[in-house]
Amino acid sequence: TLKNKWLFLAAFAAVLGNFNFGFSLVYPSPVIPALEESTIPGLRLTSLEESWFGSVFALGAAAGGLGTMYMNDRLGRKLSIMFSAVPSVVGYALMAGAQQIWMLLLGRLLTGFAGGVTSASIPVYISEISHPGVRGALGACPQIMAVLGALLLYALGLILPWRWLAVAGEVPVLIMIVLLCFMPNSPRFLISKGNDDEALKALIWLRGKDTDYPWEYKQIKDSVRKQSRRISCAEIRDPFIYKPILIAVLMRFLQQLSGVTPILVYLEPIFKSTAVILKPQYDAAIVGAVRLASVLIAAVSMDKAGRKILLFVSGYAMGWGPITWLLMSEILPLKARGVASGLCVLVSWLTAFALTDIFLLVKEAYGLEIPFFFFAVICAGNLLFTGCCVPETKGRSLEQIESYFRTGRRSFLN
Repeated sequence: TLKNKWLFLAAFAAVLGNFNFGFSLVYPSPVIPALEESTIPGLRLTSLEESWFGSVFALGAAAGGLGTMYMNDRLGRKLSIMFSAVPSVVGYALMAGAQQIWMLLLGRLLTGFAGGVTSASIPVYISEISHPGVRGALGACPQIMAVLGALLLYALGLILPWRWLAVAGEVPVLIMIVLLCFMPNSPRFLISKGNDDEALKALIWLRGKDTDYPWEYKQIKDSVRKQSRRISCAEIRDPFIYKPILIAVLMRFLQQLSGVTPILVYLEPIFKSTAVILKPQYDAAIVGAVRLASVLIAAVSMDKAGRKILLFVSGYAMGWGPITWLLMSEILPLKARGVASGLCVLVSWLTAFALTDIFLLVKEAYGLEIPFFFFAVICAGNLLFTGCCVPETKGRSLEQIESYFRTGRRSFLN
């Protein structure tokens, strides 16, 4: 499996959606300063409009997460990712040709919707096609690509006008849609839909013919059979169902409360209001480079050091950034995975919307000290949550993780 290049190609094709997500998320950072000097009257932003331009992406992402609760289990993970290309392309086109503020806001809303769909679909797709030995590294890829997308946006912001930034955002979306046409669906999803032969072909393609794919196929099939029925309201009271969902939702909620989204979206305006020597656009690019280096270290180390230790000892880019995405896809029960991943994204981006919408207003009224003190308190609380509630999933198959929540026996994770 570790030598099978097709698994990594499938993962790369999918995480191009996260690259686009990172690119579009931080789009306002170089654009807001440019629009403050715009010669087009219809594009000059007030303080309130700047807040909406930054935050409406998160509102679209929440709607995308809500839609994915349906699409993930009906269309499948792969088709959901491919569908995200439609609102993304339209959104970028609106922003590239914008003559009025409503065009910018609608473009942000549509690219946000696409981001919400990919946020809920890609981690699940990656976890379901990956072998346990590389699932940690591949599970970090969505965050790596999102950080790389943001870094490219900051870098291009140094040399390109803001309209051409939107045009550049179309490129990874088009590459993604072409590559995914040749990638298989998740074997677990195919088995859940009764397409056993197609699922076996997909697993052989992902693992290679010289591996023990019959054993893994049997394990996946047995797991899917146990959870073949759709989740009912009564089953939600089962600890096997509600505990992993609650942990995943709280992780995404606390991740956003740490303040990462408003900081990334308003990075240049934040640096502009400080006494940092370099120009804000260079500061933003440096932050992007540091984030990329950190998440690369996390990708290499999480399958060796473990998930929990990185949540304890590292910052956002090495811990709460990539690992919350990975754990969400690992611990959610199969029968609720599509719906629950959409719920996680919905909660995450509603929280991000609220924080991003009020951040600039709070900064203008009270300075940067108040919001950053709040973020620090939340990060301290996250340590307690990690120690008490988050299980270690390093090196365990999805079936072993499900058995742990079903029985409560830690022997499945030891």
